[in-house]
Amino acid sequence: MTAPRIEVSGLTKHFGRVHAVNGLTFTAEPGRVTGFLGPNGSGKTTTLSMLLGLVRPDAGTATVGGRPYADLEQPAMAVGSLLSADFHPAHTATAHLDIARRAIGVPRHRVGETLEMVGLRDSAHRKTGGFSLGMRQRLALAAALLPDPQVIVLDEPINGLDPEGIRWIRQLLRHLASEGRTVLLSSHLLSEVQQTVDDVVIIRRGEAAYSGPLTGLQPSEADRVVLVSTPNNRRLAQALEHAGLEVHGARGDVMRVTGGDPETVGNLAFDSGLPLSHLSTEEAGLEERFLALIGEGESA
Repeated sequence: MTAPRIEVSGLTKHFGRVHAVNGLTFTAEPGRVTGFLGPNGSGKTTTLSMLLGLVRPDAGTATVGGRPYADLEQPAMAVGSLLSADFHPAHTATAHLDIARRAIGVPRHRVGETLEMVGLRDSAHRKTGGFSLGMRQRLALAAALLPDPQVIVLDEPINGLDPEGIRWIRQLLRHLASEGRTVLLSSHLLSEVQQTVDDVVIIRRGEAAYSGPLTGLQPSEADRVVLVSTPNNRRLAQALEHAGLEVHGARGDVMRVTGGDPETVGNLAFDSGLPLSHLSTEEAGLEERFLALIGEGESA
């Protein structure tokens, strides 16, 4: 059975004069992990809350398999979600999941199975008040997976996990997607999820700055910068600009050139009778592209 896709179209939500989400459109496909990325305060949690029927949008739609969350036949069984990792401190991990599974009609055996899945079997009877943030995140993920859902929506699931936990959740999410499930997770750092996701939606101030495969963020020819130095940079700069290339730092020791490759720059230097003392390239990485899309000055 093919899992439902998540579709968000023209989604808009204002809180007074604040445009939390503004005309947002994207999809999350079955069998793929979609990263929903943006700085804190960019509208990620508000979007997920509208998708899960917790906040009413002012305009647009957010659907699972073409239907709003509230209109699904058994929404809590169809969609597993993690929006917070807050638990009653006096309840054990097992007690919390038992309450949750009874509320949605899940068989008792799923409690032990999900605790095993998230690595909390040995802490099953500990009170959650003594759990670390990473353990609470694992328990919240267990609650999301209780109904064995085909659609999984996770808000900042990597928050609080140690390096081993991050590797574990990457493997788990990749496995869930490989089973054909639709996985959507949010994060404020691309570096946290770039080894996990297939597709990314980057949101900035409530609007989509990019939506597509992660590979689409890979540096292109236009992103490559050629670093060059000669005994007379200003003369070479004139030749480069005459050829349609963009030059920065002509008065310095090393110029930065965009719009051409090293061979073109080298040939123009040769034609100008200028020996090269330095010639190399510099490419923007994924993180640099991400920061440029969300605005380098915004908090992440």
